[in-house]
Amino acid sequence: MFQKTKLSHLKQLESESIHIIREVISEFNNPAMLYSVGKDSSVMLHLAQKAFYPAPPPFPLVHVDTQWKFKEMIEFRDKRAAEVGMELIVYSNPKGKELNIS
Repeated sequence: MFQKTKLSHLKQLESESIHIIREVISEFNNPAMLYSVGKDSSVMLHLAQKAFYPAPPPFPLVHVDTQWKFKEMIEFRDKRAAEVGMELIVYSNPKGKELNIS
């Protein structure tokens, strides 16, 4: 006989999120995850790690560099992507850089 385990609400949300991440990988070509270095995208990165552990997530991180982040945040972004073993794609708006705007 099997004993049914009841997950806490938080664990249910985590489980559903991991399921969605795995489903995206199985259903779509060339998925990527936006990574702003903020709290929300950091949680998403952690969930992606859990979804594919022990392998790294099978998609790249994409960061849009607005030129407004502290240099320590950019260093953290680079370090975090390397730690997780994910490709990091960084986009900077060249016209914005040229005009010194973001």
